[in-house]
Amino acid sequence: MNSATHPLNVFKYCPRCGSSDFPVSGPRSFRCGNCGLNYYINAAAAVAALIFDETGKLLLTRRAVDPDRGKLDLPGGFVDPGETAEQAVCRELKEELGIEVKKLTFFTSHANEYLFSGLTVFTTDLAFRAEAVSLDNLCACDDISGFEWVDPREVDLSEIPAPSIRFFVEEACK
Repeated sequence: MNSATHPLNVFKYCPRCGSSDFPVSGPRSFRCGNCGLNYYINAAAAVAALIFDETGKLLLTRRAVDPDRGKLDLPGGFVDPGETAEQAVCRELKEELGIEVKKLTFFTSHANEYLFSGLTVFTTDLAFRAEAVSLDNLCACDDISGFEWVDPREVDLSEIPAPSIRFFVEEACK
């Protein structure tokens, strides 16, 4: 992680009142001297889906947007407020690939961080094994530019920028 992009080194004003009296008050928090807001730097929840075809190949996507446009990824994304992780996986698979989920099983989780808009973003990524109703009419939509089926033991991990996604792919090979 680049310390210059860590939120503790980037945020300078209170998001509630706009005061510059917004000092760091702990290892991951601020406290506004004007309005008293306690603001914590927490991880956002994100999900990823591991989908295998009948031959054991893993479905990987190509990112259509930054960060890491063009790189390999698993289908998934952020959990929306008020949404469960399971609902988020189903929504993301529908949005990105046109897939309806038949069965969903929690696989594992992993911490992640990446640079976006000059700021380090922290996530807790939850991976699920997903079984689709059908894989016949897959389409690359939303924020993916394409998809490919790959033997998980032959994936070029250097093509996967997110540490959590690399971890999920490696764990799926065990």
